[in-house]
Amino acid sequence: MLESSAQGLACQERLVRSLFKILQGAGPVRLFETHISWVLVVNEYAYKIKKAVHFDFLDFSSLEARRRYCEDELRLNRRLAPELYLDVLAITGSVDTPQLRGDGPAIEYALHMRAFDQDALWSERIAAGLLAPAEIDSLAERMAQFHRSAPASKGDDPWGTPQQLLACANDILSTLGDLLQDPANKPQVAELIKWHRNRHAQLSAAFVRRKREAFVREGHGDLHCANILTLQGQATAFDCIEFSDGLRWIDVLNDIAFAVMDLEVAGRADLAARLLNRYLEAGGDYADLEVLRYYLVLRALVRCKVHLLRMQEVPADSPEHAANGRRMQAYLAYASAWSQSGHPVILIMHGFSGSGKSTVAAAIVEQYGAVRIRSDVERKRMHGLHPVDRSGAHGDLLYSSQASAATYTRLLIFARRIVEAGWPVVVDAAFLGHEQRLQFARLARECRVPFLIVDVKASEATMRERLTKRAAEGKDPSDAGAEVLARQLASHDPLTPEETGHAVAIDSEEGAADAAIRVAVAGLCSEGEIGPAAYGRANDKDA
Repeated sequence: MLESSAQGLACQERLVRSLFKILQGAGPVRLFETHISWVLVVNEYAYKIKKAVHFDFLDFSSLEARRRYCEDELRLNRRLAPELYLDVLAITGSVDTPQLRGDGPAIEYALHMRAFDQDALWSERIAAGLLAPAEIDSLAERMAQFHRSAPASKGDDPWGTPQQLLACANDILSTLGDLLQDPANKPQVAELIKWHRNRHAQLSAAFVRRKREAFVREGHGDLHCANILTLQGQATAFDCIEFSDGLRWIDVLNDIAFAVMDLEVAGRADLAARLLNRYLEAGGDYADLEVLRYYLVLRALVRCKVHLLRMQEVPADSPEHAANGRRMQAYLAYASAWSQSGHPVILIMHGFSGSGKSTVAAAIVEQYGAVRIRSDVERKRMHGLHPVDRSGAHGDLLYSSQASAATYTRLLIFARRIVEAGWPVVVDAAFLGHEQRLQFARLARECRVPFLIVDVKASEATMRERLTKRAAEGKDPSDAGAEVLARQLASHDPLTPEETGHAVAIDSEEGAADAAIRVAVAGLCSEGEIGPAAYGRANDKDA
């Protein structure tokens, strides 16, 4: 039996070398090593062995602990990646002549996995410029469904409490303060410590309420881009946290925040915004976005700490040290940026069904980094329907004047919460009534944020053609067809001269749409009053 100690690790290293030689009989073997495990890959299979180590955040020091955590890793990762996680194997025999699936007492345990191409990892796909919007949508939908079905934290456990979050953040910030040697970073860390102290106190009631309302669940816990891959066109999250309940039982927004943050640090703010919006749209969790900014900072600090610790493990003049230093600085800069106040703005769409409003809104969201709320989605959510469910017999109820008024009221409530949390909001609805637009203009004045109308136009023939195509595909939340368009054209309130002063017109006709959208969106996002796409980078402090 191999136990923790320098001698135990040395024996494990001999065991790994022996397994390497044995597995070579089946084909070329690749060996991957981290500070807590080895992974041997041969042909289509991988064998992961946990190191006999004991850190402040995990204890793999005993054989029994390694067996238990292998079984936990298998069970937990089968929730999201059952095709990758196959079995836990006992390694028998001796250190020099080990056997997989042999007889006799176990000397070690290995997690048996299906191997995958490293190029499938999102960290690699981003670097190669290959990560596509469809993959982002797949992850958003899978994580939203996963979070809905995951067990919720109980009221008497410590997970997701203000006290636990405070201890976690203090540990990270303490490590950064101790290990960061560059004098230029000292003020950044001091500002982050001050920000965290103030912001945590401000959000404590929200943390308590979200735990009470079952938003703290058994999640993934480590959802950065190197732990996500694309298999057969579907996003698959793997390698979740198995060694710490406290790092896995977290607020669902904390869980998805890791991937959102990592995409933006990797230079894909557009995909980060798309992921966040698709996830929020799937679950409707718009009411507490003030905690999301906190979690984005916390997640960046986690990665900052990881790369800082890796820097301590390699020579100071090595390429690995320099690479980890660059990554550490990128995450630290992100955390500092997101600890600043945002640039909230209320932007409403305007146009008939089929005019291209949602296409333009999506472009704005991805370039500007806003949060989008959609009338078609919220209307159905209020009546217990999935966004792409057809209204059918519910049609008269869903699209009655009372239902429409209730939908706009819901959008108004969400818009207020979103801008008060420091986020820009895009309200994706037709806004064909003057009173509907006036409500949001008043809200902007109350919240003292800019107000914009994006007026999207297309010919009647184009709109009818789009509606026919959309109905045939059956993938869009909107149920509007030719009859709805006809009613809209017959009865609507055109923009007033005063509203036109707050409006930007976009022609979405085929052929001109892409260029017009790019130009108009670029214009909106470069307005000095609104600020650039990096809306987390204002000069005013939250604290």
